[in-house]
Amino acid sequence: MMQHEPSFHKKKYEEEHFVDSTKLVWNYSLFSDTDINNYQQGNLYNGYELFGNHEIEVLNTKGFYFAVWAPNATEVSVVGHFNDWEKGKHILFVRLDSSGIWEGFIPNLKKGEAYKYHIKGYKGAAIDKGDPYANYWEMRPETASVSWNMQYNWADKDWMSNRKKNNALDAAWSVYEVHLASWMRPDKFDEESYNTYQQITDRLVPYVSEMGFTHVEFMPVMEHPFDGSWGYQGTGFFAPTSRFGEPEDFMAMVDAFHKAGVGIILDWVPSHFPYDAHGLFMFDGTHTYEYADMRKGFHPDWNSYIFNYKRGEVKSFLISSARFWFDKFHIDGIRVDAVSSILQLDYSRKEGEWEPNEFGGNGNIEAIAFIKELNETIYRDFPDVQMIAEEATDWPKVSRPTFTDGLGFGMKWMMGWMHDTLDYFKMDPYFRQFHQDKFTFSMMYFYDENFMLPLSHDEIVHGKSPMVYKMPGDEWQKFANLRLMYTYMYTHPGAKLLFMGNEFAQTTEWNYKTELSWELLQYDSHKKMQDCVKALNHLYCDQPALHELQFDIHGFEWIDLNHRQEGVIVFKRKGKQQEEDVLVVLNMTPVVRRDWKIKVSGKAAWEEIFNSDQTAFWGTGDVYNPAVKTKLLDKDTDLYEINVHLPALSGLVFR
Repeated sequence: MMQHEPSFHKKKYEEEHFVDSTKLVWNYSLFSDTDINNYQQGNLYNGYELFGNHEIEVLNTKGFYFAVWAPNATEVSVVGHFNDWEKGKHILFVRLDSSGIWEGFIPNLKKGEAYKYHIKGYKGAAIDKGDPYANYWEMRPETASVSWNMQYNWADKDWMSNRKKNNALDAAWSVYEVHLASWMRPDKFDEESYNTYQQITDRLVPYVSEMGFTHVEFMPVMEHPFDGSWGYQGTGFFAPTSRFGEPEDFMAMVDAFHKAGVGIILDWVPSHFPYDAHGLFMFDGTHTYEYADMRKGFHPDWNSYIFNYKRGEVKSFLISSARFWFDKFHIDGIRVDAVSSILQLDYSRKEGEWEPNEFGGNGNIEAIAFIKELNETIYRDFPDVQMIAEEATDWPKVSRPTFTDGLGFGMKWMMGWMHDTLDYFKMDPYFRQFHQDKFTFSMMYFYDENFMLPLSHDEIVHGKSPMVYKMPGDEWQKFANLRLMYTYMYTHPGAKLLFMGNEFAQTTEWNYKTELSWELLQYDSHKKMQDCVKALNHLYCDQPALHELQFDIHGFEWIDLNHRQEGVIVFKRKGKQQEEDVLVVLNMTPVVRRDWKIKVSGKAAWEEIFNSDQTAFWGTGDVYNPAVKTKLLDKDTDLYEINVHLPALSGLVFR
């Protein structure tokens, strides 16, 4: 969708608008009648090209054009350093088409000016608000928007031309989830110290690339006032946070990742917004962006407010926000936060605290329509990206096309797999034999959706303990169990997501105020855990059978589930070519199993290509398979018996 270019005829403009160069704000518009109609209907998907601030030239005079939606305002003026924050000096013009849009051109205004909208609203309410569409904001705790004109020369042509292949569902998806502020800090214990986008780029890009991750997912980078919200209470839906630099610096970071062959996923939060005075809440003195009925408009979990998905202008705002990051920042995917809370009217509400929809159900009908239109729009305009849902219920068809009555996402976080897997591995290995059904349950419903397996930030905070300390046993067993669990994760069908620090067995819960415990890498147990995850990343990417059919029923087969007491589980992962198949053998107990026999069809020769008990991974290295003995059992059915040795608490992969 191209930027709307206004036609401008000087003589006609002067005649119709009585332009006087001495006036502080000129009556000028970027909007066409079609734009206004689309905006009100919820179909203006490039609102960032029209709203907010834009550096343009009018009558040979450079300056900034402003446009803001405040339908119940009686006066809107732009205030900032440039006019000493004087209210009523630079008053915008309200459109006469009842759109509620206030706009105007301020000549000679420069880039980099801090500003807000002073809004005289409902019943005399007067408040200063940041610009909902601003691309740049002051560094918190300051709260003003900044006039800006984003300009960047992209150098990721190769990535963009090939990303349909890189982001396809049959491609490897190993995602490294990152909180930019706390991944690494200039001062480890100073929560006020931040690396710049450039410094993060210099450190993070080579690290992610070397580790073999295919994508990074950033916890919200959109501007937010409170560090403790981790970015999930945002006020700037069109601006990367100024904590680390300017918007162009963030563009350069995306560019660098792409040049290194790594895709970018952003967390995006259309489910709620905070009540900060400079934000969207009660924007013009009324419930402008949020539902007026607090049974629908307030989130008890997050003490924040819910967008009014029924209002066309709000829907235009949100879809424009999602589209903006693909269009202007070349991102490869969006992970939509808290989708369950968007879809369900009774989410975290007791009986009597919510009202059913007109059909008596708990679905938010206009929110469901918004989600479907969001996904349809993004996939239409950017067919080589992915939309990913964090959805924690059994809502049907989350990652199925809208034409089949699905929600239209490309993938969904597999929260059930995460909970069941962690519950299983937390057990003493002796008791796992009694809970094997919990372990295998994921494959009962795996093909209902396109699932991403997440071991995310949510699992190592609020007293849940770091990943390695969820594991039972002494220190060696904890690390062996964790390597085993990661082997299972990387060989299970589906995309993968691992939160930062998990790859080297961080020993403390994640704390956004400090950086990761990088000093742990001086110890073999942690450095070799990191090497194990690196090897698993490369195994997943290099073996077609582990990703080509990861969402296809033909890509997986249970081989042996009949040895509960011994705790040995065997399954096959299949590629598009039979010779690419791999066999995965998991020993869930701290007992070495020698001469373990497995019946498998189709292949006479096998080799061990991964062993989580290698000394390179801080394993014993005592039990391995330099050669795999094979015995033909039935020539007609091509059935063989292979004889292998299984280390204690280990995962092995054979090809």
